[in-house]
Amino acid sequence: MKLTHRDGSLLYESKKRTKKAAAEEAVASGANLSGADLSRAYLSGANLSRAYLSGACLSRAYLSGACLSGAYLSRADLSRAN
Repeated sequence: MKLTHRDGSLLYESKKRTKKAAAEEAVASGANLSGADLSRAYLSGANLSRAYLSGACLSRAYLSGACLSGAYLSRADLSRAN
């Protein structure tokens, strides 16, 4: 699974099969996901604590039960996320 920036450039590549699993792996490894395009991603229950998500697009993402404790979310687009 590839996690891309809003501009289409590659931020992180994983052998995981879902955006949720790839995002958790990226965060655990300390990867910077600023500007990531996670729109419409199913991230329910994901552990994204302390994630670098500044400027990320999380519009329409499903975030129910996700842990965002200590995450950097400045300028992140959370429109219509639930």
